[in-house]
Amino acid sequence: MFPNRAALPRPSPFKAIFLAVSFCLIAYMLVVIAGLVVYPPLPALIESLLSPEILFAVELSLVTSAVSTAFCVIAAVPVAYSLARFSFPGRGVANTIFNIPLTLPPLVAGVALLIFYGPSTFGKMLSEWGLDVIYTPLGIVVAQFFVNLPYMVRVTRSAFETINPRYEHVARTLGCTEWGAFRQVTLPLARSGLIAGLVITWSKSIGEFGAVLMLAGATRMKTETLPIALFLNMSTGDLDLAVAASVILIAISVISLAVFERYTGGRGVF
Repeated sequence: MFPNRAALPRPSPFKAIFLAVSFCLIAYMLVVIAGLVVYPPLPALIESLLSPEILFAVELSLVTSAVSTAFCVIAAVPVAYSLARFSFPGRGVANTIFNIPLTLPPLVAGVALLIFYGPSTFGKMLSEWGLDVIYTPLGIVVAQFFVNLPYMVRVTRSAFETINPRYEHVARTLGCTEWGAFRQVTLPLARSGLIAGLVITWSKSIGEFGAVLMLAGATRMKTETLPIALFLNMSTGDLDLAVAASVILIAISVISLAVFERYTGGRGVF
């Protein structure tokens, strides 16, 4: 027996309109992104992907993003835990300060870093010690760290806030120290959130452009990350190399987003 068609509920006009708008926008985004990927002939795309310049950009991006993400994780865990668990004077101000880079244009952040590590007293002192940050790969790491630390703090804080403090109290009544309860109870429970934060921070580090451009510059085969390679080749009209860099960045974004959604369950943390 087939179900009575007349008995099936009809979608309301409200629902139909909203779903239609959603599907149209999804289709639009997919077409635009797919158009970029399929634009160059496959042999030309493969040749560009294997070019020395793109391979250098990939290697530099992977190394600098890995280092900056590691620093973000090390710095974000105590900050996020403090904001999630402790009450202290200026807690609201501290939270606001850590969120400033989230709304600050990356170019502005890059200019601020350029001044701090350049003509400032601190920058001159570093230069006298032989530690050059401006227009070097180290500058890439510094720019990525500054811009992306707030994302790691926000995701990690969200992970800590979902854990009931009673678990830590129980662990301490059983003989654990504060550090022991944090290491043996809190960190394992926050594992999914930490992995999600690590992945999204790493992905954003690879894609960071504005702050890196201001602090590290855009020098081929020296400070040429994937976004810088895209910018340089678009500036010189080498569309194939620019598309190759774009395709790699798209692939990294899709994979990172899939992992992020897997470990957060689709919960928004930004």
